[in-house]
Amino acid sequence: MSDSHSLLGLADRYYVPVYRPRRIVLDHGRGARVWDRDGREYVDFGAGIAVNALGHAHPALIDALTTQSAKLWHTSNVFVSEPPLRLAEALVEASGFAERVFLCNSGAEANEAAIKLARRWATAQGREPSRRTILTFEGSFHGRTLTTVTATAQPKYQEGFEPLPPGFRYAKFNDVDGARAAMAAGDVCAVLVEPVQGEGGVMPAAPEFLAALRELCDTHGALLMFDEIQCGMGRTGKLFAWQDYGVKPDVVSLAKALGSGFPIGAMLAGSRAAETLQFGAHGTTFGGNPLAAAVALAALSELSSETVLGNVAKQAQVIRDALAALDRELGLFAEVRGRGLMIGAQLRPEFAGRAAEILDRCVDHGLLLLQAGPDVLRFVPALNISDADIADGLRRLGDALRDFVAQPKP
Repeated sequence: MSDSHSLLGLADRYYVPVYRPRRIVLDHGRGARVWDRDGREYVDFGAGIAVNALGHAHPALIDALTTQSAKLWHTSNVFVSEPPLRLAEALVEASGFAERVFLCNSGAEANEAAIKLARRWATAQGREPSRRTILTFEGSFHGRTLTTVTATAQPKYQEGFEPLPPGFRYAKFNDVDGARAAMAAGDVCAVLVEPVQGEGGVMPAAPEFLAALRELCDTHGALLMFDEIQCGMGRTGKLFAWQDYGVKPDVVSLAKALGSGFPIGAMLAGSRAAETLQFGAHGTTFGGNPLAAAVALAALSELSSETVLGNVAKQAQVIRDALAALDRELGLFAEVRGRGLMIGAQLRPEFAGRAAEILDRCVDHGLLLLQAGPDVLRFVPALNISDADIADGLRRLGDALRDFVAQPKP
C-alpha cells in the first residue's frame, strides 16, 4: 500500500465523515502550484477556497510567521501585544469606514460577532427582542455555527439541526422589492449580505440592490453588514468588495484571505456601532493571537498593493476569455459570472448536477478547481497568480473538459 493510500485510510478511519475530499494527499506548494505525496504537480485554481490569496509559501508570510514564532505565540486578550494592535490599526486605515476591530479565528466567528453586535446595538436603541430581526438572503452562506447556519438562507445546511435560533428573516437576493417588503414592519435591526455570494453559486449583487439596501437600512434604522469573508481582501479587484460598488457598510466581516492560509477572522465596525460592544460583552481566547496577526498584517500589505490588485483584473479577463472559447467549442456553460478573480461558470441544463465529475477530471489532468453547488465551476486562484500558471491551468482545464464531454454520462 502506498503512503497516500495509508494516509487516506487514516482519514477514513479517524475523521468525523463530514467531508469527501478527493483521493489525493497534498504535501507541499509554492506559488500557484502544489504537489501530492506521490510527487504529482497540480495548478491550483481553488486556493484553499479563496484563502491562499498569495499562493503557497509566500516569502513575506513565511518571514512574518517565523519571525513572530521566535518571539511570542499567545498571550490571550488579558494582555496586550503589538501584532494584533498593528493589524487592527492597518485594517481601520485601509477600510475607509471602520473605527474599531474585533479579531477572532474564522469567518463564522466574525459573523457571530457581527450578529451579536447588531442585537446589542438594537437593544441600546430600546428595541424589544421582537424588533431585533436580522435579514439575510436566499443563496447566502455565513458559516456553520448554529447561529450563522441559521443566517445562511439555504435549507440544505440547516436540515436536522432544528430548533434553529429565532430572529432571522430571508428575502430573495437581488430583489429590491422583496427586501423592501421584508423590512416594512420596522422590526429589522440589521441586514447581512454578501456583495458576491460564494457558496450560493458565485452570484454578484446588482449595484442597485446594494444601494437600495443602504437606503432601506437608513430609513428603518438598521445596520448594513457586509459578509466579505470570501469576496473581500482583493478578490474582486478592490481591497474590500464594497469599494467595487461604492456602497458604504456599517459592519464588515473578514476571514479567509486576511490570513492567506493562517486562520484568522475580523469584524470591522463603523461609527454607528463601533462603541456597542463594551467590556465583557464578547470575547475569544485565541482571537487575534500574535502569530495570526503578524501573518495577516504581512498579507494585508501585499494584498493592498497595486501590483496584486492590477493582476486580479488582468487574469480575470484571461480566464473569462478562455471560458468563452471553451464554451464555443464544447457548449458547456449557460453563464459565466462573478467579479475579479471570483468567477463562476454555470453549467448548461444538460450538464446540471455534474460539476463534481468535472472536478474529478480536472484532478486527473493536474488541476485543482472548486464548485459552488452542483452546477457551477468556481475559479478563485491566488490573486498574484502568474501568466504562465494561468495559461498552464487553462490548458489543463481544456483537456479535462474535453475528456468530460467525450465520456458518456454515468
